[in-house]
Amino acid sequence: MIDQNLLESLSSSDKESFAKGLKELITQTYEVEKEFVELKALFEEVLDVLPTAVWVLEQEGTIFYQNSLASEIPELLEKLDLSQNNRQEIELEAFGEPKVYLVQSNQKLNKLIISATDITSEKRRERLASMGQISAHLAHEIRNPVGSVALLASTLANRVELKNKTLVLEIKKSIWRVERIVKATLLFSKGVHCNKAKINPQSLEEELNEALNYYTYSKNINFLFHFECDSFEADFDLLCIVLQNFLFNAIDAIEESEEEKGIVEITCIKDSQNAIFRIYDSGKPIENPEILFEPFKSTKLKGNGLGLALSLQIIEAHGGTISLMKGERKGFEILIPQFLN
Repeated sequence: MIDQNLLESLSSSDKESFAKGLKELITQTYEVEKEFVELKALFEEVLDVLPTAVWVLEQEGTIFYQNSLASEIPELLEKLDLSQNNRQEIELEAFGEPKVYLVQSNQKLNKLIISATDITSEKRRERLASMGQISAHLAHEIRNPVGSVALLASTLANRVELKNKTLVLEIKKSIWRVERIVKATLLFSKGVHCNKAKINPQSLEEELNEALNYYTYSKNINFLFHFECDSFEADFDLLCIVLQNFLFNAIDAIEESEEEKGIVEITCIKDSQNAIFRIYDSGKPIENPEILFEPFKSTKLKGNGLGLALSLQIIEAHGGTISLMKGERKGFEILIPQFLN
């Protein structure tokens, strides 16, 4: 409060100067308040666009502030143990899938500030690295005895009676399948390196037909291979692995379907920029497209979860892409860029 007697004792000019100064002070106060409101709004907007959930809690645990991401995962705050240290990893189901969050908390100005960062991808990479190392070790351990069994099977095939040759053939098919898994595991663990050269599509078709002799299936399946381009550039051995993976996946999908017969069709064409492969099958629909290319995840009864993951790695090493096609027919499209004249 301003002393009334003091005001009355002032001269007119002093009163005018005082009023002018007071007006300036009030104006500055409004400007400071306006700037504070604008900074507060800007601060909240910045917090809202962060890829991190942020809560500010009162001492009794009530929410003083939370950004948009925090408001979408209230269950994380419910799982947080505030009696623990200020750094925790919490797993929960969020946005329709399992998530892992790194939660950190700090005490400031009688309030608890909590941040939660989604580290699901980092944890997945760590798990994949560990699984890859273990798989590579197992693959090396398996390779030697499998080689011995393969040699013995070949020797047995030359000595066994004709009526038992079918059994030996089944042994050789099983060995071939194990060898493919071992090779795929080592490739996936060590990384893919392409040696590109011109490929005659007819050679690919011959490899696919040869691979069918080693793959076991029980249903009547019609295989249609239409390779209509003259030549293209790719790594032959790696591309054979990719096409075999898709071929065998298609066979397995038909085997798991309710139909007694099916069709697998692989086409290859070439435009000015890409060699284009399309693989169709009439088998069981894809249950979860989101995990198609995730390593060590498979919905197939016979799957090990590496086929499509390795195929994607190989095609990406070529600079290409693999996509699930939309439409009435179930199919995949593989694009391999072409740089040869």
